[in-house]
Parts: sequence; structure tokens; C-alpha cells
Amino acid sequence: MEKFTCDTSKYCISSVQKTRTEQKILTPSLLLTKVTRTWGQLLHSTEGASWGGARGSAVLVGLSRLRVQNAKLYLATFAAVLGPLSFGFVLGYSSPVIPELSRVSDPQLRLDSAQASWFASVVTLGAAAGGILGGYLVDRVGRKLSLMLCSIPYVSGYMVIISARNIWMLYFGRILTGLASGITSLVVPVYISEVSHPKVRGMLGSCVQLMVVTGILGAYIAGIALKWRWLAVLCCFPSCIMLLFMSFMPETPRFLLKQNKRSEAIASLRFLRGPHVDHEWECRQIEDNVEEEGLSILEFKNPSIYRPLLIGVALMFFQQVTGINAVMFYAETIFEDANFKDSRMASVIVGSIQVCFTAVAALIIDKTGRKVLLYISGFIMALSTALFGLYFKMVLPTPSNSSHPDLLFTLNTVAPGTESSLPWLAVVSLGLFVAGFALGWGPIPWLVMSEIFPLKARGISSGACVLTNWVMAFFVTKEFHDLIGLLTAYGTFWLFSAFSCMNVIFTAFYVPETKGRTLEQIEAYFRRS
Repeated sequence: MEKFTCDTSKYCISSVQKTRTEQKILTPSLLLTKVTRTWGQLLHSTEGASWGGARGSAVLVGLSRLRVQNAKLYLATFAAVLGPLSFGFVLGYSSPVIPELSRVSDPQLRLDSAQASWFASVVTLGAAAGGILGGYLVDRVGRKLSLMLCSIPYVSGYMVIISARNIWMLYFGRILTGLASGITSLVVPVYISEVSHPKVRGMLGSCVQLMVVTGILGAYIAGIALKWRWLAVLCCFPSCIMLLFMSFMPETPRFLLKQNKRSEAIASLRFLRGPHVDHEWECRQIEDNVEEEGLSILEFKNPSIYRPLLIGVALMFFQQVTGINAVMFYAETIFEDANFKDSRMASVIVGSIQVCFTAVAALIIDKTGRKVLLYISGFIMALSTALFGLYFKMVLPTPSNSSHPDLLFTLNTVAPGTESSLPWLAVVSLGLFVAGFALGWGPIPWLVMSEIFPLKARGISSGACVLTNWVMAFFVTKEFHDLIGLLTAYGTFWLFSAFSCMNVIFTAFYVPETKGRTLEQIEAYFRRS
């Protein structure tokens, strides 16, 4: 037996043996492959040590990173996030369209305030159903095919809207696009997390929310130039491009291994990581986790499972009761009611702020931590919604009848002498609110949801969170008009401000800081507590 010793920086691996049948000239690539494989085996065998188990995996990834090629991983992520881009167009579509449909000449398509409320909010009912359907599809047909199938309800929904002859066709088209959005909101984060490696998973995962707000902004900008039917035509394109791109992308290695398709999983890893990585080692690690999966309903009595579930569901609840979806769905109408001269450009400005601050959050979140951004975000939203309520209190006369049937569209009856005195307060308040939300309570609940659940409960717990998010989005959006009628405009925004204060309190007492912790450490935290 021939022996050789190699040195990789500080770490020395000695007595690596070669049999005579393996004797060949050692190229640098072959040598590094042997070193990383042996180093991984050494660390994996010392699970109780400080660098064992999950930490060993991290070191191995660190050594292998010299040879990982991320270009095709980024391409696969780009193909996947075209789904959230379509999702953003769905959310942003109602803002420029509602004012137009409220003035359309065809009485069969003209929306009154109650119908406009349903047009905006019915998409969330479809999305709630899509979240349930997505949870079924993602485990039955796979992540890739589930995402490709989303294109069907996206395009079908917009085709129904384009050909609409009455309000019910508009509702049905919105439900279909909502269904696709619900599936997308569940499948895309799963796909990205399962194809990514730890070094870039956080950055790529944050692209989901970034593309959603980019889609919202795209709908606002396009709505300036396009009529509502042509805007629906434009909204079809991202999902069609996603379908084309995803047909060339691989299924996730994790799903393939669950289907006992090991050779295909290796091929997927080779596509995503490049040819110079130890695909066999990563495949074995995934297989170990797959074998550990499995959850019975009785295990939800375990605090290590139900506590993170309750935190995740509460985060989704508080995210929606800040009023963000109501504000974004009715952004243009709110600016019109605030007497802002160019409401469409105001919506574009708001969307641009959301994109910028979501990008900022993605860049700094691993340095500042999750809770710090949630605190800052909550305080900014509480202040801005309080100021926006103050604006309406100052410019609107005291209503003589709180059950005004068309309150959302007739707030132009402002108090005399205040028509143009405080437009800056409405603009600054709403801009602050959107910036604050994008900085923390927009992306972070989705991130924390992906971090705090134990592996075996991650699927069903994430599904419960997605369902909670969309159900609450429906109630907040649908009841926004009724709240204005009941509490007045300023009372409604002060209610949102109170919920934002509750967000901060909840974060302080119940949300764990996950910055710099491995998923295993977070899981151990819940087991200990």
C-alpha cells in the first residue's frame, strides 16, 4: 500500500491510502476531491465534537466552494422567481384597474365600491385555495412540475378577464390568477431552498419577495399607459416565460431522492453545482435527511413542533393586520381620496420605494439580525399609519352618516379650505409605511417561517402559515371598505397603527433571533425551551 500526505492550509489529512488498482497521476482536481471527501467523512464521524454533524457539512461546503459553479443555479432561480413576478402582477393589477372600471361606460362591467372590494379581495380566496392545492401538488408531482402547472391558471385567468362581458367573469378571472398565486407562494420558496447550497440560500430566497414587489411596481407602471384589457395581456407574459425556462431546469435533488431516482438526483446536482463538486457526498447527506422525514399528528403535542408553528402562524397574522394588502390593493384610490393630483404616478413612487427597501433588507438582514429589522419596521409602520389617519382626520368633515354606501369613492368631499393644504402628509405617510413594511415585516416572516420549523414538520407547518397569510389577506382587503364605513378613514388607519405596535411587542417576547444560527441550533433551541 502506498501512502501520501497532503496539506490544505491549516488542515492536514494524513495516511490517505491508495490501492494499486487506483494508482494514477494525481491531478490537482482529483487531489482536492479526495481531500474534501476524506475531510467530510472525518467530520461526519465526530458528531459530538464542536465541528461535527451540521458544522462538518458547513466546512465541507467551504472547501468545495472553490469549485462550485453557481451560474446554472442562478439561472434556475431566475426561472423560478418568474412565478413570484407573475404573483406581483396579480396583486398590482387591481390598483390601476379599479378606478378605470369604476368609470367604464359598459354598465355590465362598471364596479361600484362593494364590487371593487370583491374584485380586489377575491384573489386572496383563490390564493388560499392555491396554498392547499400547492401543498398537495408539491409532494405528488414535484416542485418543478407544480411550478410549470401554475402557468395554466395564470394565463387562463387573464384570458377570462380579457374576454369579460360582465362582473362575474372578472371575479372568476381573479380567482384563477389567485389560485396560481397561492401555488406559487408555496412552491417557489421550496424549490429555491432545495436547489441552493447554504452559502447563497439566504440571498436567493430573498429574491422571492423582491420579485413580488417588482411585479407590483410593473403593474403600476404599465397601468399608466395601458387600458385594463391590454394590461391583462401584458400580465400573461411572465408566467409564459416561466413555463419555457422551467422546462429546461432540473427537478430538486431532494424530491428525486424521495422518489428513489438517485441517478437523476446526481444529474440534477451536477447541473446545479457544476462538474467539480463531490455530488455523491451531498447526495448521501440528502438521503440521510429524507430517511428521517415523517410526522404523525400526535407529535404536534410536542412543544418543539407546536411552538414554532404558533410563532409562524402569528407572524403571518400580524403581517396582514398591518393593512399592507389593503393599502397596496387600493393604493391609487387612496391617493385619489387623499386629493393627490396624479394618483397613478404616486402609486409608481410607492412601488419603487417598496422594491428599493426590500432589496436593502435582503442585503443587511444577515448583519443586523431579524428582530432588529422587525422592531424598526414595526415602529415605522405604527408612526406612518398614525400620521395617515391624522391626515384624513384633518381634511375630512365629520360624517353625518357612517354607513355611507360609496365612502371609498366619494371622499372628495373634503373639508373646505383643506383640499391642497396637506397633500405632502399623505404622500410621506404612505411612503414611510411601505418603506417600513418592506424593510422588515414584508420579507422577514417568510424567512423566519423557513428557519424555525423542524425538518419533519416543515411542509405541513409552512402550509398552515401560507393558508393563514392568504385568509387574513382576504379579510383585511375585503373589510377595508367596511372598516372605513364603520370607523371612518382615520379610525381605520389608527387601528392599523395599533396592530403595528402589537407587532413590536410580539417580536420582543416570542420571536427568536435566528441570525448566525444553523437550522439544527434553532431546532435545539425549541427543544430546550
